[in-house]
Amino acid sequence: MLVSLASSIPFRHRLIALVEGWQRLFQMASDPYRPERHYMRGPGPACRAKQRGVGGL
Repeated sequence: MLVSLASSIPFRHRLIALVEGWQRLFQMASDPYRPERHYMRGPGPACRAKQRGVGGL
């Protein structure tokens, strides 16, 4: 009994590590924050039109 318990401990650790790895992978894949979507690339067309004096105002 003790021998079978001792041989199952490494397998249990490997299984836990595998499950934790899959959980981290799914958390990273389902993270809704994408920094590239929030990056400011510069003024948009409305700002450029305002600087040129083109517009309805």
